[in-house]
Amino acid sequence: MVAYKPNNTVGTVRRFQNIFVSLLLVVAALTIAAGLAILIIQGLKQGPDNNAMEYVDVREQLHHPSQWRDVVVRLADTVPSPSQHSCHHYSCFDVYRCGRTHHTHITVYVYPITRNLDEEGVEINPISREFLEIIEAVVDSRYYTSDPRDACIFLPTIDTLNENNLRTDMIARSLAALPYWNEGENHLLFNFLSGRAPNFTPRLGVARGKAIVAGAGYSSHTFRRNFDVSLPVYNPAYNNRPVTNNTVSERPWFLVSSQVNLHREYYEELLAQVPSDPQQKDLLLLHLCSDAVLQRLQQQQQQKHSAEDGSNTSAADKQQKTFSKLAYRCRGEEVFNYPEILEMSQLCVVSRGGRLGQPVLYDALRAGCVPVIVADTLVLPFQQVLDWRVASVQLYEDDLPEALHILQRDVSSDRVEELQQQVHWLFQQHFSSVAALTKTTLDVLNERVFPIQRRSLRHWNTRPADRTVENPLFLPITAPREEGFTAVVLTYDRLDSLMQVIQTLTRVPSCVKVLVVWNNQKKEPPAVSTLSASSLSVVVVRPPDNLLSNRFFPYHEIDTQAILALDDDINMMTPDELEFGYQVWREFPDRIVGFPSRNVVWNNSTSTWKYDSEWTNEVSMVLTGVAFYHKYWNYVYTTEMAPHIKDWVDDHMNCEDIAINFLVANSTGKAPIKVTPRKKFKCGSCSAGDLSATEAHMLERSECVNHFSKVFGKMPLNTVEFRADPLLYLDDFPSKLKLYKEMGSL
Repeated sequence: MVAYKPNNTVGTVRRFQNIFVSLLLVVAALTIAAGLAILIIQGLKQGPDNNAMEYVDVREQLHHPSQWRDVVVRLADTVPSPSQHSCHHYSCFDVYRCGRTHHTHITVYVYPITRNLDEEGVEINPISREFLEIIEAVVDSRYYTSDPRDACIFLPTIDTLNENNLRTDMIARSLAALPYWNEGENHLLFNFLSGRAPNFTPRLGVARGKAIVAGAGYSSHTFRRNFDVSLPVYNPAYNNRPVTNNTVSERPWFLVSSQVNLHREYYEELLAQVPSDPQQKDLLLLHLCSDAVLQRLQQQQQQKHSAEDGSNTSAADKQQKTFSKLAYRCRGEEVFNYPEILEMSQLCVVSRGGRLGQPVLYDALRAGCVPVIVADTLVLPFQQVLDWRVASVQLYEDDLPEALHILQRDVSSDRVEELQQQVHWLFQQHFSSVAALTKTTLDVLNERVFPIQRRSLRHWNTRPADRTVENPLFLPITAPREEGFTAVVLTYDRLDSLMQVIQTLTRVPSCVKVLVVWNNQKKEPPAVSTLSASSLSVVVVRPPDNLLSNRFFPYHEIDTQAILALDDDINMMTPDELEFGYQVWREFPDRIVGFPSRNVVWNNSTSTWKYDSEWTNEVSMVLTGVAFYHKYWNYVYTTEMAPHIKDWVDDHMNCEDIAINFLVANSTGKAPIKVTPRKKFKCGSCSAGDLSATEAHMLERSECVNHFSKVFGKMPLNTVEFRADPLLYLDDFPSKLKLYKEMGSL
């Protein structure tokens, strides 16, 4: 008989199943709890419940001020957020709010427009016309969003433009009461006039937490780099006045100081430099007119207006006749209209007064007067992206006693004209209106948040050429590879070196034809059969006259777009160098691309241009002794070049290479491209004292540069520091790994 033993395996399995299910339930509960906690934290971080926010279309409010809501700010309701003066982009800005909904640029939410009232019902700070223009500019921009959940940056509709008019404690509480304030993180405030008497601190004196401030008059000690945005001290007084484009010759005054609150010591330093003869127009030092002079002016104006009132005078005309003492400046008893005097001046002094930032900078830009900035710590408007070295003259405050001497010595009339053109362009682009200032501010912030969209400083600061042709060749950006180039060799009778040049060209893969321009009318050219040593096509043409301009004639034998202009004595170039030069030209088909480079420099002592052959990093010309260019320029040189220049070249038998550099730069506004750092280009058999090395030759080349600049009416050449080298050119790699192995050494 077998005894029965109970089997407990099933019970054990069930117990383990129950434990496992219980663990799963616990894990699920913890997961749900963690998710809820994350959502709560995110909700707290994002501020109040967005669904509870009443959405208001700011566009409608701008057109219907009756929709502006009254909000009472009570002192006990909110606590201001202390300003954080050490903020930067990575500590006080939440970049993760940006681009969350697949936007590739910043999005700006504008709070509903409200009337903020104190407990007694008095409006804390009425909204100014300029601030409404800021709101309109943001709403009309591509950055605007009406959904706060989609916002990267928040713009409070609380006017902080003029600190003179701010009730700073109530403004701070109004900011802290905003539903998405979060200690000011990702909020943007605008301020045109910072500081209050007696200290005039160069920053907005409102408790603003982590908010970004687009403000004017910043000092380098108070400006939070890579966080704030610098603006000019905006002056709305002359908005109805048209922008002046007077040239330098139409501006009789060389230097003018017209600030009404110039520091006394600076005024005395300038006063010591004023010429004793009042007829000299070197320096005009102005001040506010005395009460007696203003009273006399006002009486004269009233008498004039009384005489005119008999005629039909509109209300607008009468309003414009309102007397304003700030519309005048005086030199003793002599009265000058302001800002007309700025329009008659080449250079305008901008220095510190009670405030570091001064409205005279904005007035000077509007008048086309080049600012002479004498304020050591001033952060200039949009200094993050604008290069003020090409739109102003900057002096140290210690140099002010010698300012006139320094400016007359170092700043020529041509230089003033160049600076003035940049001033006109910058004003139109960035300063012409409140909307322009706002747009530029948003563009700066956008590039900071989205670096991939950042434009180069060259883009920000390069104005279009006077004759801008985006692509004067009407070609694709890159020239076709299969076409190749035609080598045009100008020669007279040096057959030996000519043969060496042709032998080199036969080994250049992209060279499809050699056109020999035989410039000797007294001697027959050699037979083509003696020149051609391979399948490379060689053609000889014989012009009727011995002219250097024959090099740039549009010969019908040139079938390719690319031309290699080559002197017959340049016999040291390697096939690899020439091939690489052609490949570089394919990427820049509207420029001159080549090897021998030169520069032009301004000589302040003689007020002339100097042709410079020193081997430096700066390049403004590539000589056509070895250079690639498009055949289009042959047609332009032959048919459109000023006769004065062609005659000069042919009469002097020199400077044709300088002339075509002027032509291309004037048409495109672009600099040439230098290829590799080869220094010497003459043949080994040439004597050390050849023509190009003589002092007389250099003087004649400088004379050409000055004559051409007068004919063109300007200096079109652009100086750059750029050179195109092959990949791995200077790297220590085996030559078999390099595409262009035979690149010349220094």
